[in-house]
Amino acid sequence: MWLRQNDSMSSTSTPLSTSSAVYLARLHRARDSMQRAGVDALLVSVGSDLPYLTGYEAMPLERLTMLVVPREGEATLVIPGLEAPRVTAQPGVFTVRPWGETDDPVAIVAGLLPRPAVAAIGDTMWARFLVELLGHWPSATTGFVRSTTVMNDLRMCKDAAEIAALHAAGAAVDRIAAQLQAGEIPLVGRTEAEVSAELSRRILAEGHDVVNFAIVAAGENAASPHHHPGSRVIRQGEIVLCDFGGTMNGYCSDITRCVHTGPVPADIAEAYAVLHAAHAAGVAAGVVGAACHDVDRAARRVITDAGFGQYFIHRTGHGIGMEAHEDPYMVEGNALPIAAGHAFSVEPGIYLPGKWGMRLEDIVVATADGPLAMNAANHSLVVL
Repeated sequence: MWLRQNDSMSSTSTPLSTSSAVYLARLHRARDSMQRAGVDALLVSVGSDLPYLTGYEAMPLERLTMLVVPREGEATLVIPGLEAPRVTAQPGVFTVRPWGETDDPVAIVAGLLPRPAVAAIGDTMWARFLVELLGHWPSATTGFVRSTTVMNDLRMCKDAAEIAALHAAGAAVDRIAAQLQAGEIPLVGRTEAEVSAELSRRILAEGHDVVNFAIVAAGENAASPHHHPGSRVIRQGEIVLCDFGGTMNGYCSDITRCVHTGPVPADIAEAYAVLHAAHAAGVAAGVVGAACHDVDRAARRVITDAGFGQYFIHRTGHGIGMEAHEDPYMVEGNALPIAAGHAFSVEPGIYLPGKWGMRLEDIVVATADGPLAMNAANHSLVVL
């Protein structure tokens, strides 16, 4: 069953809880994962694993910030002294170890725990810090694995508070999509860049903290899935693809809708009907227990059977949460079973080079009762 957001959730979802109990529970689950994977120490630096476990998002500085999590014992957040005032204390979750400008922060990290047999390293740690850490823990004595070994299952399965945060972000961009479809955002005679800037302003006005992207692609430019909006003026009688989203209370939104500025030609109407059916098939396939690639196959089958297969040139979806793109990915070859709490996009597209392109995207959360859509804006090709 495909549940729309307003079928089962209120329109006033509360933001994600940031209590110490949330982070303590996540650290406990991380340690359970470390135990199963045979990992002795988890080291995460810049990136989303750090705020997921601590509530603190580090600036991408050349100064080292690192959460050191031993399998047993207290976690420590090693942080530049000048950044320490930005940390919100989480009693019982971690202690803060500030370091000064003349200190060696890597040596501090290495000294916080015995030399591990296996250390899990954050994917987005600066390479320079890993190289320096190898001087303290040579690879001959310490095995290194990616932090995904520990964190992936935790991060992929969203809890109720995370789903509420995704819902709130999705509802915000839904409102903007509705404004677009109602003609409240002028298109004809404006450049793609101008419309992109207006979408960005509206994303922030709707409560997002950051704009992650605001793709606006008109006519032939819509055939490039990640087109950068520029000086191209939107004209009467063409398709306009808008793909936009941001980060709100730590969680991301992502939606794509297409509109047409004037009567729709028969070839575009035919293709959009196929796209609409492919999107519905992809959403319906996103049930607990199905393989991730089943979502891709379901959407792709509809497009291929209609003769547009060669024009669907990307995967059907990506995971979403604290990052706009994260596991799990809805792509051929990914046999990972979909689990309750997995959040992902379903976004099939059809792109005819030099002519036009179209994409339809919702965010979906897998639940025991079926796929739950975070977006409810009109799925039709609205004529303006």
